[in-house]
Amino acid sequence: MQADHGRPRVVIVGAGFGGLAAARALTGSGAEIVLIDRTNHHLFQPLLYQVATAALAPSDIAGPVRSLLRRQKDTTVLMGEVTGVDPARRVVNVSDVGAIDYDTLILATGAANSWFGHDEWARYATVLKSLDDAAAVHDRLLSAFELAESRSDPEEVAALLTFVVSGGGPTGVELAGAIAELARFTLARDFRRIRPGGARVILCEAGPRLLAGFPTSLSGYAEHALGTLGVEVRVGARVEHIDGDSVTAGGETIATRNVFWCAGTQARPAASWLEADAARNGAAKVLPDCSAPGRPEVFVIGDAAHFAGRDGQPLPGLAAVASQQGTYEGELIARRLRGIQTAKPFRYRDRGTLATIGRSRAVVVVGRVRLTGTVAWLFWSLVHLFLLAGFRNRLVVYVNWSWAWFTYGRGARLITGLTSPAARAGKTETAATHHDESQPRQLVP
Repeated sequence: MQADHGRPRVVIVGAGFGGLAAARALTGSGAEIVLIDRTNHHLFQPLLYQVATAALAPSDIAGPVRSLLRRQKDTTVLMGEVTGVDPARRVVNVSDVGAIDYDTLILATGAANSWFGHDEWARYATVLKSLDDAAAVHDRLLSAFELAESRSDPEEVAALLTFVVSGGGPTGVELAGAIAELARFTLARDFRRIRPGGARVILCEAGPRLLAGFPTSLSGYAEHALGTLGVEVRVGARVEHIDGDSVTAGGETIATRNVFWCAGTQARPAASWLEADAARNGAAKVLPDCSAPGRPEVFVIGDAAHFAGRDGQPLPGLAAVASQQGTYEGELIARRLRGIQTAKPFRYRDRGTLATIGRSRAVVVVGRVRLTGTVAWLFWSLVHLFLLAGFRNRLVVYVNWSWAWFTYGRGARLITGLTSPAARAGKTETAATHHDESQPRQLVP
């Protein structure tokens, strides 16, 4: 795909929060914009756990990229897997598409799941990073109850009704709380031979407390709130082994068929594509304007970038960081196209963090303000509704949440993935994808 030599071409790899923000900031700049992503949709990841636990449908939290950018006549959207970059020739290689020339390149490729050197665990544990992952968690959760209903061996039933979540960041906390609510309320009267309310939900965190990015008092509140839902919280319990029948964490072996991995990420290979220096997690080390050293025409943002904040520490892998960097890069490139070469370094603005713990419970930090309980949950709900892409998604999510509030009902409870022997055995293989959830979520990008 050759560039239009009448206009400079900006290629953006990744249609997540950073890539989408960059594309929007570049519209009207006079550049030809090409946005490439491995899927055709933009995903609102903060609500992914609700798809996994049958509260929402996949289409409620995702929208087609083409639809989101349909008014940008200067933007072309391509679906394809980027396999590499040739910075010397200024070419992006895309599987089944070919080579795409660029004048300026923005890499917003996100991060992949990390198993801390134990890639074999991916055979037995399910991650929660993409819509495919959410579908796998959804089917695995619901099928565990269905399988338990048909079994007579008490030990097998107990293993099927034990759910272990690894990782005490926002995703792990939210997923554990949602599983407990699903078992104790939504499914409580649906079975005859088993008691869903007796299911065990165990949350394992390697560190000394949950939600490490929040103040200590809010971590304590989150642990207490999970406890009221029946979640067994194990801090200082690093996962040491996972197989098809058990998990070993903190020296204890737990018989289970259901392991959900919400800990550990590593950057996708932007640094290796550029032959650039990388941090321990593989993120490319970038300059104050997010450009790759020695390559002023290449920018790396979001989870793929190692960017030092004002305190000298790397910025966390959050949607808000990626979104702000995307907007910054789009505006910077637009100014350069107008002949303005000088620009202030990127500065991240922390506008607050939040996480929810089941129904009517959440924690919120905005500056010096700390909120917990119902007020925090209402605030969390309003922020997420506001940030969802598209009026249709906001309306559907609001209706579903309202219905669930009064009835504890969850409408997306159809199992569609029980065709494989692995799924029927309660053992689902999964692929790792992107985004760091070990850090707290941001309120507004």
